[in-house]
Amino acid sequence: MADNTKEMPDNQENAGIVLAVQNLKKKIGKQWIIHGVSFDIREGEVFGFLGPNGSGKTTTIRMLVDLIRPTEGEIRVGGISMKSDPTRALQNIGCIVENPELYSYMSGWDNLEHFARMLPAVGQDRIKEVVQLVSMEKRIHDKVKTYSLGMRQRLGIAQALLGRPKLLILDEPTNGLDPQGIKEMRGFIRQLAATGLSVFVSSHLLNEIQLMCDRVAIITKGKVIAVGHVSELLNQTERKLVWTVDQPAKAREVLGRMDNVELLDEEEAGGNSGEDESETGRAAPGNAVLAAPREVREGKPAIKQSWEQITSKDKKEQTASGPAANPEAGVVVARMADCLVPEANRQLMNAGIGIFSVVPKNPMLEELFLRLTEGESIG
Repeated sequence: MADNTKEMPDNQENAGIVLAVQNLKKKIGKQWIIHGVSFDIREGEVFGFLGPNGSGKTTTIRMLVDLIRPTEGEIRVGGISMKSDPTRALQNIGCIVENPELYSYMSGWDNLEHFARMLPAVGQDRIKEVVQLVSMEKRIHDKVKTYSLGMRQRLGIAQALLGRPKLLILDEPTNGLDPQGIKEMRGFIRQLAATGLSVFVSSHLLNEIQLMCDRVAIITKGKVIAVGHVSELLNQTERKLVWTVDQPAKAREVLGRMDNVELLDEEEAGGNSGEDESETGRAAPGNAVLAAPREVREGKPAIKQSWEQITSKDKKEQTASGPAANPEAGVVVARMADCLVPEANRQLMNAGIGIFSVVPKNPMLEELFLRLTEGESIG
């Protein structure tokens, strides 16, 4: 587990830290609900904040934007203490909690003008800048009631950026969006980070957090139990391997006798192989038929015809000898260190088990989350 204890730097801005949270605690009545939460967010990074229902995630976010005061601890934004100078600290934060509050009968531009009047030194030039940042030039003068949910989210983000914040806090920014909208929002958030803006994202979509964020913090029962780069946290979880064999029951017995090998249910074969099968030309695990690579799929008809002629014989041979020809064939899923794979293959072969394929599955953020939070549902 990553070390989540952070020392408050003497000069945060020089250290590139935009938000520093140190030993944050909150007590309501006689009950402590936040227990010493610590993390920081650096300039230009997308930081994910994950937690199951009732973990203290929402309470922490409310303390970050000064909606409620912490009982103990320190929050600094751009080096400014939220406790001693909340007005200046909040000037460095833009925030959207779920769906942005907008006037639907007004145009997007009129909404931005309305909110700009509440901020010092924000004029027409700045409104034009944020409209360009969120790529809404073509629709900014249309009424908000004609916008899709994704466009409303973008307009809300434009509103949050009017005051030139150093930190943007987004609570469930992809909530309610369709798959295409989620993908566009992910790319949009990465573009904002590329400008040097720090983005704090709270979401229940673990796959999106994994694709979007540089670092994440996982909170449960009011405590941050892991914080670090996504890749570093995932490396703490051994990846799964999926064997396609001709005798799966016997293979489970062989692998089950090995030390430091955890057998998993067949349903747990999911994961990320780390490769785009459509790009590599590889078929799905256990399928002996090769998929045509991109050069063939996008090439001339003559090239496609040659590929079909070459592979038609392979398909027949592989179907006759592969897992499809053996009704007893199946998969065995296990979690183990990579160094144990050669010995596992040797023992399987010595036991007379035919191996059709071995496919590694990289760990997913969802698996790490469920393991660390002991299976609590995310919210």
